[in-house]
Amino acid sequence: MASYPLLVIHNPVCGNGTAEAFFNEHVFPRLEEADIQVTQRVATGAAGHAGTIVFEFLERYEGNVTVILGSGDGTLHEIINALSLVALKGVRENVVSSPVRIVLVPCGTANALYCSLFKPTSTNEGPAYKLKSLEAFIRGSNVVPLTLAVTTLSSPPSSKQSCSKVAVSAVVTSTALHASILHDSESLRKEMPGIERFKAAARNNITQWYSSHVKLLPAPSAQAVEIYDPDQKTFVTHEDSDDHGIVDVYGPFAYFLSTVNVDRLEPAFRITPLASDSVSSEVSLDLVMVRPHRDPSFVMDTIEARNAFAEKSHTVLTAAYQDGNHINLRYTDDGKITSEGTGPTVVEYIRCRGWEWIPDDVDEKAHLLCSDGAIFSIVKGGRAACRAVVPADGAGFLVYV
Repeated sequence: MASYPLLVIHNPVCGNGTAEAFFNEHVFPRLEEADIQVTQRVATGAAGHAGTIVFEFLERYEGNVTVILGSGDGTLHEIINALSLVALKGVRENVVSSPVRIVLVPCGTANALYCSLFKPTSTNEGPAYKLKSLEAFIRGSNVVPLTLAVTTLSSPPSSKQSCSKVAVSAVVTSTALHASILHDSESLRKEMPGIERFKAAARNNITQWYSSHVKLLPAPSAQAVEIYDPDQKTFVTHEDSDDHGIVDVYGPFAYFLSTVNVDRLEPAFRITPLASDSVSSEVSLDLVMVRPHRDPSFVMDTIEARNAFAEKSHTVLTAAYQDGNHINLRYTDDGKITSEGTGPTVVEYIRCRGWEWIPDDVDEKAHLLCSDGAIFSIVKGGRAACRAVVPADGAGFLVYV
């Protein structure tokens, strides 16, 4: 094959800690068999290390760079943020950006991006399944560009020290229950290295409601926020759009999560199934939210009401494992959940260009934000603004499929 800079990275502690063994047994022998020369091979040593490795590699080598990455979604997130938020120097100073080509080798806990690009057919896939992106690279196959979700966490306008943080996601941006789960699950990683820790954290947070005001922002060409209509089996214009196509939504929220590039967060957890079943023709993100006040049986916010609604939230999350059937769930007149009838949908499934999350100052947990597993905190009086973007031609991240 032609010579080009090839960087191989694996995260030895991601997932169940088997990345190094998998690379030694499968990845490196396959590269050698295909007569592909590796420019540099590195194991990450700490959080953020992968981003530093790729950044320094790009500053050292010219031409189209390919990265073979053995990790989960979190390590890819580190790389994307390291390259998106700081200008390169070295051999690439004052050079027009070039895309980074990525070969994914899924070694993480959930591997959302990989499982969305290469749909699993069983719960126990063998080594060949994990080598699909690598084989595409060896064949010189297609690459797909990643849409990015750029979230700006800003201080209140009145702040004397106004500052903002930026987080770039290639998979998921969330608040509410999902952000709380990711926040709490990290402390369970050692005793529960698999996806069980997410379920344990969910049980500990599922009665929580999150107070916030949300603005849903339309795609420029459509000038409208769209919502899924399970009767018509398609997206329709949101009926609460204002003259500019913006939709204001008020909490409390039990669930609030958006994705790009993926239809699932675990191999079987299809939380945004329409991302692959009904692909958008323009740059957008898919958003699912659950608001307890839509429940016809809701009367007052009490401990009993939250405990009762927790069972309904559990029903929603369980249905997401049933090929994304949660988007078809409805309420009966007395607040029971069914997949029949014409009652209000339990899940509001939105397609839009972006959103703003403006949490209530007194609701501490509503200030948590998750960006591909990394947890951020929105300052009091501040907000998080998320937009779906595609990098300019000749830049960004391309994945071999």
